Amino acid sequence: MNIRQMLEERERQTLSDLAVLSSASQGRPVREEEKENRTCFMLDRDRIIHSKSFRRLKHKTQVFLSPEGDHYRTRLTHTLEVAQISRTIARALSLNEDISEAGALGHDLGHTPFGHAGERALDEMSGHFIHAEQSLRIADKLEKDGRGLNLTHEVRDAILRHTRGTPAFTLEGQIVRYADKIAYMNHDIDDAIRAGLLRNEDLPRDVLEIMGDSHGKRINTLVNGVIDYCNETGMIGLPEELQEVFDELHRFMFDEVYLNPAAKSEEVKGIEIVKTLYEYYYKAPEKLPDDYKAIAEEEGIVTAVCDYISGMTDRYAVAHFSDLFIPKGWSKY
Repeated sequence: MNIRQMLEERERQTLSDLAVLSSASQGRPVREEEKENRTCFMLDRDRIIHSKSFRRLKHKTQVFLSPEGDHYRTRLTHTLEVAQISRTIARALSLNEDISEAGALGHDLGHTPFGHAGERALDEMSGHFIHAEQSLRIADKLEKDGRGLNLTHEVRDAILRHTRGTPAFTLEGQIVRYADKIAYMNHDIDDAIRAGLLRNEDLPRDVLEIMGDSHGKRINTLVNGVIDYCNETGMIGLPEELQEVFDELHRFMFDEVYLNPAAKSEEVKGIEIVKTLYEYYYKAPEKLPDDYKAIAEEEGIVTAVCDYISGMTDRYAVAHFSDLFIPKGWSKY
């Protein structure tokens, strides 16, 4: 047996009956030969990590727009935290952690600059934009100069369904949705405390008593909750009491952080940049880079402009806006 076959055999011997085996994958949109040294889901993970869209996440906003401190989360560090939590849960449940990890690493590839504010702006301008759908579009269509990454159906589904609507069809994919929530809720608390918007003791009493009084304790409580719930029910979720407290924390964070004027003071500027760039390229598609002109011809100008803008990092969007709309001094004498 080669290495891949040995790994597949190990899965058959060690994973739960609820797990998806690499050898039983539904395959890829375009059939290809298997690798000798990696399973199909390991290959998906590696393709995502080596993609250009993954590297761009380091310069995309999580919550705080272009923070000056070195320790605030970006979209990339958020993604890595989601992947770590996903692996932990999947491993504890004897599920296929490679699917969960790959889905987590790819779940935000299509996120806009300026975080969810940029997503809302692009949705308003185009009539329909959801970053989960764009993440899958990048994986399927835009990466590798239009060839796409050709990921397995299991990982593609985990990426698409990580945020809302019908859950992923695998338990491994469903883990990504919960890992995303666990990660962002807790690291957003951490960043808000660092920014001086919150103190740990400001959190609701139920949260401190049930989930814990520190960042690590809260994550551990929620991760264990997902594991226990699945062991009891065979489904991915949280026990009722813990879900209620988590929902309370979510409401608290919206009131105190996500809608806090201090945290969002620069957000309106990011929104205007996205809207202005959209209007500019919608009216002048000939100004788009050649790759996106081709998309405009094949799929329409709305799709092309959304592809182009959503792929921008925060700093590229700001610099590009400046080049287009901010006057420059005359440089010749």
